[in-house]
Amino acid sequence: MPSIKDVAEKAGVSVATVSRVFSSRPHVRGEVRQHVFDIAAQLGYRPSRIASNLRKQSTHIIGLLVSDVRNPFFVEIARAIEDVANSHQMSVFLCNTDENPEKEQTYLHTLLDELVAGIILVPTQEQIENFGFLLESGIPIVTIDRSIQGAAVDSVISDNFQSAYNITSHLIKLGHQRIGAVIGLQKSTTGRERVQGFKLAMIDHGLNIDPDLIQCVDPTERASEPIVSRWLASATPPSAIFSGNSLITMGAINAIHKAGLAIPDNIGLAGFDDTIWMPHIGRGITVISQPAYEMGRSAAELLFQRMADAKRLPREIVLKGNLIERGSTRLLDR
Repeated sequence: MPSIKDVAEKAGVSVATVSRVFSSRPHVRGEVRQHVFDIAAQLGYRPSRIASNLRKQSTHIIGLLVSDVRNPFFVEIARAIEDVANSHQMSVFLCNTDENPEKEQTYLHTLLDELVAGIILVPTQEQIENFGFLLESGIPIVTIDRSIQGAAVDSVISDNFQSAYNITSHLIKLGHQRIGAVIGLQKSTTGRERVQGFKLAMIDHGLNIDPDLIQCVDPTERASEPIVSRWLASATPPSAIFSGNSLITMGAINAIHKAGLAIPDNIGLAGFDDTIWMPHIGRGITVISQPAYEMGRSAAELLFQRMADAKRLPREIVLKGNLIERGSTRLLDR
């Protein structure tokens, strides 16, 4: 591979001049700059990113940590972040934490060691003390979907409380009084806020809350299916299920089908997150559609704003979900 010295000799300039050209520094005439680029292209020379990164103490890479890349919600977020990053000539490293704080810590330390330019993360924990090393690093940070309590960082979240309240109220207005809620772990702000929204809707409509019908689990298909199966096999099963995300919804659907029941004839189903397949399952699944792409785009834009102005006051962007009614919910037969 040709070296910077080869380019300098061929172009008839100094090594320092070639270095200034490829690091976009001033004091190089336009015709000289173009001549160096032409010679470099002829020789097939590419500047060393490693050396450049060490000089700048940064890279053209953004770190993105999500809890589960299999979740279509996070796929949409990642897509938006990549689109914005690409428009800024930046790349994205995607890390999957599996809701594991130790794995999250390992990835964060690795990203800092690799001198990434910034980090966008869905934190597995909300206690600020768990992120002291990250906050002290000075690297631009944006949290998305969840927050770190007390951390002075930019964040993008959806209105989980109101969305959970709305979808629960929707089920109640259709005649459901015994509703099972399978929601993500309460150690995250999203899980806790969705539980709170569910409970308040039940209280506001004068319904009793059965603690057994509120289950907080790993937000996966595998974790939710046995919960719903147990409810359906009980003497007093729920007449409707509220699921905390699209993977939990799939677990609920599996349990309902294995129990020989039909949606919505025997049981109603509504949950968080629209996907490309939600309209096509049975008669379609009623959902709260979160603006995932807009959340990702907003997070990436906040990160680049933070890179440009480190002293800017932190911003929190709260986006609203939209209730989409489909065939998995209908007026309950009396």
